Amino acid sequence: MRTRTLLSLLFAGLLTVAVTAPATASPLGWTAGWAASPQAPTQPLQGQNWSLGGFTDQTLRQVVRSTSTGPAIRIRLTHTWGTQPLRVTAASVADTAGPGAIRSGSSRTVTFNGSRNTIVAPGGLLTSDPVPLPVTAGQHLTVSLYFAPPTGPVATHWNAQATSYLAKGDHRGDTGAEAFTEKSEAWYVLAGVDTVGPRHRGAVATLGDSITDGYGSTVDADHRYPDYLADRLHRPVINAGISGNRLLADSPCCGERATARYQRDVLDQPGVCTVIVLEGINDIGFPEINDPSLPPSPKVTAAQLIAAHRELIARAHARGLRIIGATVLPYKGAAYFSEEGNATRKQVNDWVRGSGAYDGIADLDRAVADPADPERIRPDLQAGDWLHPNDAGYLVMAQAVNPDLLG
Repeated sequence: MRTRTLLSLLFAGLLTVAVTAPATASPLGWTAGWAASPQAPTQPLQGQNWSLGGFTDQTLRQVVRSTSTGPAIRIRLTHTWGTQPLRVTAASVADTAGPGAIRSGSSRTVTFNGSRNTIVAPGGLLTSDPVPLPVTAGQHLTVSLYFAPPTGPVATHWNAQATSYLAKGDHRGDTGAEAFTEKSEAWYVLAGVDTVGPRHRGAVATLGDSITDGYGSTVDADHRYPDYLADRLHRPVINAGISGNRLLADSPCCGERATARYQRDVLDQPGVCTVIVLEGINDIGFPEINDPSLPPSPKVTAAQLIAAHRELIARAHARGLRIIGATVLPYKGAAYFSEEGNATRKQVNDWVRGSGAYDGIADLDRAVADPADPERIRPDLQAGDWLHPNDAGYLVMAQAVNPDLLG
């Protein structure tokens, strides 16, 4: 009993210092260990998605991989596009034991301002109370949310490259996965998982499109390039990629433009000190797609894309963050490839390499290019569409980032 009391006091003291002391004055604080950029409720381009219908008397179980270490966590819930209050009846977090399953004895109730149930206001972001569940970088956590009354449409991240599980009724305490009969490769409502502890090195935020999001990697394997980068750096790396995302234009299914979501998805993430930007290929390629289901996409110039990059740089520097520019990958052979678009890509890459505007460069273009034809990805590194890398390609990308540039 005495040992437990001492640990409780130490834990409470750690959280008090971390929460109340200014980040610049204290080595302790909250650091994002996992995040997913939220998107409006939608029927995505592919896959099962529950965001438009929402949830009623259902338990949603989502598996995330923390890239940070600490004695406690907190979760962040988003209702960015909500039009009515989102009622969360109960929430818990536990160590993952397998697909849809949790480790016995590890489940912890999540509270919000001391209450087991909570309401997220329309347009709001809600952070939980600290949860005394120790976590180590690379560890998988399962977050279970039970919604009793109908939620209405909820925020999603439609290309999770990870499986979420749904059960009828309140099954937060189930260690097994038998009740979780429905599956979806998307995330919902959950926007982040943070850890508390010493800030030896801050988190790295990777801003991008589907190539950052990990499209084409093995589902549930955590083989996105930010995953590999976190393993290589031994420091927190959060993924702020959205499949189909663009620098200059919004999309109903592919998220707000990067310059519009930058504040929420990158700058406001706790503990971030460095940003890596890999964006622009969809701005270049989408005008070549003739699909009546997609909104028209006007052609963009290299000057327009460079102006957007300069905006991201200026806003990062205004927050005291270091920002690294990644060159856009080759895409010859992709469905929306054109010689005109490729010329624009090369102009942007030349600027990224030569302007000195970024604090450092990750030359991902050259890292994955085919030596026999530098306008395309090396055949053994692409996922089959000549646009997205495969697992091996994402590993090469992570290995091409110089850790010394990240601060």
